[in-house]
Amino acid sequence: MNAPARALGLRLHLIVGTTLSVVCVLLPVSLLRDALYTALSFGCVAVMAVGVHRHRPRRARAWWFFTAGVATWATADLLWALFVWVLHVDPFPSPADALYLATYVLMAAGCWEFVRARRAGRDREGLIDSAIFTVGFVLLSWIFLVRPALQQAGESVLERALAGAYPLGDVLLLALLVRLLTTGGARTTSYRFLIAGTALMLLADCGYQLVSLRTDYEGGLLTLPWLCGYVAFAAAALHPSMRRLTDPDADPAFSFTRRRLLALTAASLLSPGTLILQLALGARLEAWAVATSSVVLFLLVVVRMSGLLGHLQQQSNRLAEVARTDALTGLPNRRTSDAELERLQVRARTEGLPLCVAVLDLDRFKAFNDTYGHQAGDVLLVQSAAAWSEALRVSGAFAAPLRGGLLARWGGEEFVLLMLGHDLPAAGRVADGLRGRTAAGQSFSAGVAQWDGLEGAAELFARADAVLYAAKEGGRDRVVLAGPAGEPAPVGG
Repeated sequence: MNAPARALGLRLHLIVGTTLSVVCVLLPVSLLRDALYTALSFGCVAVMAVGVHRHRPRRARAWWFFTAGVATWATADLLWALFVWVLHVDPFPSPADALYLATYVLMAAGCWEFVRARRAGRDREGLIDSAIFTVGFVLLSWIFLVRPALQQAGESVLERALAGAYPLGDVLLLALLVRLLTTGGARTTSYRFLIAGTALMLLADCGYQLVSLRTDYEGGLLTLPWLCGYVAFAAAALHPSMRRLTDPDADPAFSFTRRRLLALTAASLLSPGTLILQLALGARLEAWAVATSSVVLFLLVVVRMSGLLGHLQQQSNRLAEVARTDALTGLPNRRTSDAELERLQVRARTEGLPLCVAVLDLDRFKAFNDTYGHQAGDVLLVQSAAAWSEALRVSGAFAAPLRGGLLARWGGEEFVLLMLGHDLPAAGRVADGLRGRTAAGQSFSAGVAQWDGLEGAAELFARADAVLYAAKEGGRDRVVLAGPAGEPAPVGG
């Protein structure tokens, strides 16, 4: 089936499914209404199975869990209709309850499979965020659903267990839904349908439990979210983007958006907000529940903020490293070499040590770029920088006591070598020892100057630069020293 036909099929499913859902809700309580409800729910299960089989997602288990969950829920509805219209009984507990509860487990397993598939590595932040939301939902579920249901349940242990199991099943599914929302990955059309279907099901289920605490449920508008949830689940499986729903997050970089901050703030305020509302309405205070949830929320927020501060510190360190490092060669950049020169000048003055600066310039670099291309030029810079760094490390040029130094990229094809503890001849020999290590059989020219203890960095670099040009004019591939009177002197000359 081609793409236009598939798009048409999806539109027809949405139109027909939504229309039949509305018709079903408007029908009076009758066997016809329940028959239409059953046909629509099992029809959506069939569409889900067709969608999973047709698109064959890479990790189909998550989709089959959801399909099995929706099918189990629909089977429970059918069984309940048989009790009402065929057997004329209203049993509680009944086999239908076991199927309803199994649905929570199956759909929760489907959510967890999606989370596992979409998560790239550890996601501590997403786990904490979902825990914060879950604690708030547990508090609301206890106050409005669990405790009232337990009070109305009979003396039977099974009845009391079922009364608490339904709200806890909703909490479990809601917690995993939030976990799915806080996990990275593609936010496709199928993803939105899946989220919408789960949310509609939870809305209808919680609404049903609230209504049942006060009166007998007889259908009505509350049925519409359930039916629309079926339609949304089927649309999620039918849409071609369902194949990407289990793809791992391509960009797992940490992100803390304003929307997430607002959502976490609202979730954190659920406990004190509940207490304030109870006080304002003169309702029964759930002191222990509110206090316990407040403590747990506080601890979770502290852990979350600790992690956030850790991420900010890591980002700050990375930015500082980027600011100090040349992106191409990995050597310190000019800003770092300027700062290091100031530090070495202080040491040289305080400890009475000689300090020299060498400026290295690759010979005929423009011609090399024009001949072999700029990418080859970049490779030459990277390999030369690595070879020179290794040579300096092996020779121990900076390792002896009272010595120090730095090799940095100054810009373009120019590099700077700072040498503390080396007088001018020794510094010249260090620079000359690097010439044979230049990559791709290329060469460099260098000018070396010794700090006189008074001149500024600009004047020192200007003297080194002047003898560098003397080396270029003298035939290249050589190291020239700035003599005492400023005259150039080749190494060994």
